[in-house]
Amino acid sequence: MKKNIFILGLMALAATVTSCSKNDDDNNNIVDPDVTTMPEGTSDPRVTINETDADYNDPRYQANWGNYAEAVSSHLKNDAETLYKAWNEGLNGDEAFQTTFKEAKGAYHSYNDCIEQILDGCIDIANEVGESKIGDPRDKWENKLYTEAVYAVESWYSYHSIQDYANNIRSIQNAFFCTYNGKQGQHSIAAYLSKNAQAELAKDVNDRIVAAIVAIEGMAAPFRNHIGNPTVLTAMEACDRLKSVLRTLKAEVENFDNEEELRNIVADYVDVVVLPTYRDLATANANLHNTVQQLKANPSTSTFEAAAKAWMAARQPWESSEAFLFGPVDELGLDPNMDSWPLDQDAIKNVLSSGDFSGMEWDGEFEGEDENGNMSKHAEEIAEAQSIRGFHTLEFLLFKNGQPRTVGNK
Repeated sequence: MKKNIFILGLMALAATVTSCSKNDDDNNNIVDPDVTTMPEGTSDPRVTINETDADYNDPRYQANWGNYAEAVSSHLKNDAETLYKAWNEGLNGDEAFQTTFKEAKGAYHSYNDCIEQILDGCIDIANEVGESKIGDPRDKWENKLYTEAVYAVESWYSYHSIQDYANNIRSIQNAFFCTYNGKQGQHSIAAYLSKNAQAELAKDVNDRIVAAIVAIEGMAAPFRNHIGNPTVLTAMEACDRLKSVLRTLKAEVENFDNEEELRNIVADYVDVVVLPTYRDLATANANLHNTVQQLKANPSTSTFEAAAKAWMAARQPWESSEAFLFGPVDELGLDPNMDSWPLDQDAIKNVLSSGDFSGMEWDGEFEGEDENGNMSKHAEEIAEAQSIRGFHTLEFLLFKNGQPRTVGNK
């Protein structure tokens, strides 16, 4: 997930908090049942989420709904294909990134550098899941910013947050084991540790990966309705412990001295983890695009269901890739293209009402925030474009209240 600071400001302006009765209503107001975790003196905290003011059955939006979904899925398909091609073949005559990485060239001066890059990706996503994806909504909730807290929960339209976060941790497991099926590969960081008298460290890393997955999957679901639940703190703590042991492991990499084995690890990491993940991502997004085209051609409750199912399938390899958000996915701006969060719902509604999809386009070299968190005018224009495309825009168009949208019933 690429958190967009520019869009965060827009979403904060849109958020409002209300106090209502204890009965849920048709406007999708939600209440966290875990009131014992609320700040002292708070009772019946309520949240108003404007999820229903852009409904498929609204005549203001219906004419452009399928066209917008198709345009977004087309961008996802193209971005996934670009990402796989950049790693596998290279773009515009440039060397394939897999070659650069496998041969420790360019920014990588040794295979130790490559191993450190792998671990940096693992540390980054462990930190993001614990402190940002889970921790940021929790912090807002504890500060009584209840509506802002829900808006900060990634994938809350589909109620898919917990699955996303668990798959993020599985991306660490895949990187550590150099495998795509949860088993330890022959040439892997885990195997290297075990072969070099560091079996306890390997076990500790594995145990904390498993503990983080268990803790996340043990969170009260859906996360957006249970931000105040104690299970959220358990998951955050598990991610922090995982991050800590990964940092310990990274500190050991400078002592790894079997260059041939390190080369084999890097090769298997690319061939067994990265390329299959990105190939699956490209395949799943091509299928998603085809399914959305069917929805556009024949809008019905059943075609919404099919498109929502295809979205779930396409989401899995993306979330399982977030431990390796380096190289082309970063340099080409493909992470925020595909996964910017939160969204600018007002801008999405403007697209739906106008039918003007040109705002999703951007050109030139990708620019994001600088090291101080500032953005140039060009970077802000890119961020605006990315905020109305990608997985989460399509999620908004396909899901309501955790279920596929329906035709004919508001």
